[in-house]
Amino acid sequence: MFKPDPISLPIQNTLPELHDHLLTYQNCILVASPGSGKTSLVPLSLLQAPWRNGHRIIMLEPRRIAARAAAKQMACLYHETIGQTIGYRTRMEKVASSKTRIEVVTHGLFLRHLLNNPFLDQVAAIIFDEIHERSLESDLCLALCRDLQKNLRPDLRLIAMSATPSLSQLQKILNCQIIENKSRIHPVTIHHRQRDIHAIKDLPKITAAEIENVYYKNQGNILVFLPGVTEIHRTMNILALPDAEVLPLYGELHSTEQDKALRSVSAKDKRRIVLTTSIAETSLTVPGVRIVIDGGFRRAPQLDGDTGLTRLLTRRISRAAADQRAGRAGREAEGIVYRLWTQAMERSFIPHDSPEILSSELSEFLLICKTWTDLMGTSIKELVFPDFPSNGLLEAASNLLTLLGALNEKGLITDFGKKIIQFGAHPRLASMMLRANSNEEKVLAADLAALLEERDPFRKNHDQSCDIQTRLNWLQTLPHNQHDKELWHRIHHIGQEYRKRLKIPLTQKSLGNPAKLLCAAFPDRLAQKRDEIGSFRLAGGGSAYLSQQDILAKEKLLIVANIHTQKKARICLAARMNSDILPDFILNQSRQVENISIDPTNGKVIARKQVKFGRLILQDRNDIVPAEKAYPVLLGYVKNNFYKALNWNEATKQLQSRASWARQYLTEEKIPDLTDDKLEVHIEKWLSPWITQINNLKDLKKIDLKNILEAYLGYDICQKLNRLFPEFIILNHNKFYIDYTQPAPIISAHAQKFYGIKDTPSIAKGQIRLQCCLLSPANRPQAVTSDLKNFWKEGWKDMRKDMKGRYPKHHWPENPMNDE
Repeated sequence: MFKPDPISLPIQNTLPELHDHLLTYQNCILVASPGSGKTSLVPLSLLQAPWRNGHRIIMLEPRRIAARAAAKQMACLYHETIGQTIGYRTRMEKVASSKTRIEVVTHGLFLRHLLNNPFLDQVAAIIFDEIHERSLESDLCLALCRDLQKNLRPDLRLIAMSATPSLSQLQKILNCQIIENKSRIHPVTIHHRQRDIHAIKDLPKITAAEIENVYYKNQGNILVFLPGVTEIHRTMNILALPDAEVLPLYGELHSTEQDKALRSVSAKDKRRIVLTTSIAETSLTVPGVRIVIDGGFRRAPQLDGDTGLTRLLTRRISRAAADQRAGRAGREAEGIVYRLWTQAMERSFIPHDSPEILSSELSEFLLICKTWTDLMGTSIKELVFPDFPSNGLLEAASNLLTLLGALNEKGLITDFGKKIIQFGAHPRLASMMLRANSNEEKVLAADLAALLEERDPFRKNHDQSCDIQTRLNWLQTLPHNQHDKELWHRIHHIGQEYRKRLKIPLTQKSLGNPAKLLCAAFPDRLAQKRDEIGSFRLAGGGSAYLSQQDILAKEKLLIVANIHTQKKARICLAARMNSDILPDFILNQSRQVENISIDPTNGKVIARKQVKFGRLILQDRNDIVPAEKAYPVLLGYVKNNFYKALNWNEATKQLQSRASWARQYLTEEKIPDLTDDKLEVHIEKWLSPWITQINNLKDLKKIDLKNILEAYLGYDICQKLNRLFPEFIILNHNKFYIDYTQPAPIISAHAQKFYGIKDTPSIAKGQIRLQCCLLSPANRPQAVTSDLKNFWKEGWKDMRKDMKGRYPKHHWPENPMNDE
């Protein structure tokens, strides 16, 4: 077994037990405190294991900086240069050879390798370093490797290493024992601040003051934990310690600058103050640290359920993270920890950080799972995770992948989805680069992807427009500022890497429309201007805004590449879109909607033709529709506005009533029911043929309902109606219209027109005697009778007396039966 010389690390006492355990069992969980040496010595100790059979050991690290540092440390202990027995691979670097037997790899790169080589040929063991961090990629690597081990590779060893012992769920997944290193780190003394820091903006100033105070009170190098790059540089700008070497340490820092903070310490060196983010909590060891100053905050991504966007939040650390950070002070000797919060505040800290799988955007995660299903037949529900993601997060990821074309409507991975996985980038960025056509477009897509993967170079310049074209212009010339130079080189390096994957010359110039390419990556972030300047509605739902002074604030349509979500969603990067010339990617997934309705202003039937994409209406116009298309709309309108839509004049109502009387007396005839209720029910039968050539309410109102209903009754029935239930009768050369709407059919006229009529008129072959209504000269009813002969004899006398008194100029005979 490998024994490092000349150093002695706490983990060495546990290595024989681990070695013996893996001779018999497949899996193991190793628990050891931070700084115990497990990252450096465990892989080296397994090199001579007989079960390795000359195959490689892969150790997974959560960060590029940790992978590189671990490999370099192991190579140093093994007395070799990096790239021989020990190597590493990250997205930015590959230092390995055919001789490499221990390879340190980041999770993302390992997942790509696993999907390309799902049997993990020539791999004997996978070591999961810092498994307790529960990153999304770490959980996924564990689930896929465990599935492979159970089904096809029972010889594969899985070793999980953690700094915390609370791993019961992991123990169930791996079905293994926990080996715990009993060695303890050196004791540390912990001091708490008397007052809490409530505003994050005050953290750099307070931290700088604490550093200067501690620097003069204690000996040893100082490790300072801050939430992000901004706080690190602000603190560095405040510090005034001429005899100290103040160094930053964070993931985006250039590797040469990172190495300055990680290099070994000698007695001749100046005291070192390293300002770092949470990357130095566990897998990364900063040499010579005796003092830790902990700001108590960290920056972590979280998915916003309202917008579907991931936002970076600054939040308090957990108690477990605070303990991890404190352990860094006691790695080499007794240490001191200064916590910039009160003991009362510490009691409110959550015990552990929430796993990323419960709150992250899952599109890449889901696409990898779908690919694994396609390769191995294991569905996502059959994969075992320490925590299973929520249905809501999975549904949101599925919707995005379907929109990108990576999944079909059944949720199965498409050929394009397989290309995305093979390409090895986030599905959004891979979709953009793979949909570029010409070499010039591919270069532009690679540059855009590189810009979007790194921090916005103008993020601190709030007066700068969010137009992504300004960033592309910035990328053309190396900036003068050293910090910007580092960012520029990183972006260029990523862009060059993508050019290689796209198989285009590194010297190829870019050309094309950024907006068109960005649509293939962020279709859900197509943004349409709202009434307020600078406010936009997003295709995927919700809204976002930018400064009203921004040159893009008045654009009708944008494609948004980056949104920062706090109280509101603020557009950080976008490109203007031509709303009249939409990219094929958008048009192919748009819905052409035609809604035929009635214009309330003029009553015309119009077709509102819209092009919809997500929640947006990209095109909207009205056309007058031909009559054949207007017909169903008008018919529906009549159904909902039966009395208002049509001209129910008196003649029509009389026809309805005549038909009702006929149905009572002509029972042998099949006369259609013309009552309102029945007409509403059977409206298609009697009205449809008459409105097929109409396309507006005005013409609808003009149609002759009486003629339509007569046609509905039919010629024979109408003839019988005219004979038996006529519209009018002729008496004494006068035309009397019959009102059939009353309880009994009735004729009404001035009394004088009834003179000389002895018998009451009748209809229906004498079956129905008409009621006679005698009107005054003022057209007011004076008498109603169904027995006219008897009325002349008995009732007329009183009416005559009354009428003669009021209308003396009119003729009021004593015996009207004989007066014509």
